[in-house]
Amino acid sequence: MSMAEKLKLAMYWAASCGGCEISIVDLNEKILDVIKVADFVFWPVAMDFKYSDVEAMPDKFIDVCLFNGAIRSSENEHIAHLLRRKSKILIAYGACAYNGGIPGLANITNRQGMFDTVYKTISTNQNTLPKISARVPEGELELPQLYDTVKSLAQVVDVDYYVPGCPPAPKIVEASIDAIASGKLPPKGSVIGPSKALCEECPREKTDKKITAMKRTFEGMPDTKKCLLEQGYLCMGPATREGCGTPCINANMPCTGCSGPADDVTDQGAKMMSALTSVLALEGEENVSEENVLKMIQEFPDPMGVFYKYTMPTSTLKRRVMK
Repeated sequence: MSMAEKLKLAMYWAASCGGCEISIVDLNEKILDVIKVADFVFWPVAMDFKYSDVEAMPDKFIDVCLFNGAIRSSENEHIAHLLRRKSKILIAYGACAYNGGIPGLANITNRQGMFDTVYKTISTNQNTLPKISARVPEGELELPQLYDTVKSLAQVVDVDYYVPGCPPAPKIVEASIDAIASGKLPPKGSVIGPSKALCEECPREKTDKKITAMKRTFEGMPDTKKCLLEQGYLCMGPATREGCGTPCINANMPCTGCSGPADDVTDQGAKMMSALTSVLALEGEENVSEENVLKMIQEFPDPMGVFYKYTMPTSTLKRRVMK
């Protein structure tokens, strides 16, 4: 492939932690294959680019844009529309762009609720709240406005493909790059990666064991060979897409669900709650009293953060209704 034929690639970081940017570096020597087939024409976290550089590009100038991060501010939304217009293919890259990710948990409150907590409770500077404009010697600065509701990328602009993960696993990134370079992309709207539940690739032994209590990760040391869920540790594997290579489970930690729902799952949180009924001895068990049932429910101190850690904005709930 000649230099003239190289793909024009862009990568942008909206509301996220930056891990998706590092996932490109995690390719190790595979990143040399990326350089062979693509030139980055916009990647502000790694090189000096300005928004004006993108605005000056002709429409559809960028072949592929990997957009990571949720949409939680006016700046995020503005750049999402700009990069959609300038890109032939727009990919929601990583959990935050795909399903809203951890930033999406802000939907259990609103902008004012966050400001009250951060600036009036936690911060020592309790008299200053974020503004959308500021006067400086050079003039008036317009600043991004934080939205009440966090959204996924596809809830704001048209998205061509999705790459799951927090961040995407190296083999998923490799598969994505190979598909882009070869032009052998799946049908529009597809998630690039396996479609089944994580339990399919989990190496642990599974039985039909019933449990009467749930444990948190700091309570005891799990057996490394047995299903974590059947040991009482909340593992999101039954409701989560496979393909990550189970690094958390290999480290003896339960899956938290960062790859989002498998293809046959509509709502990841609801699916997980349904899966729990198959292992919790809640019905038809003589020794489980109402007191024990309530005790098990109370063992989830943060159910929204557990069941919708990465998918609140795209779930059936989407956000809390604020009075």
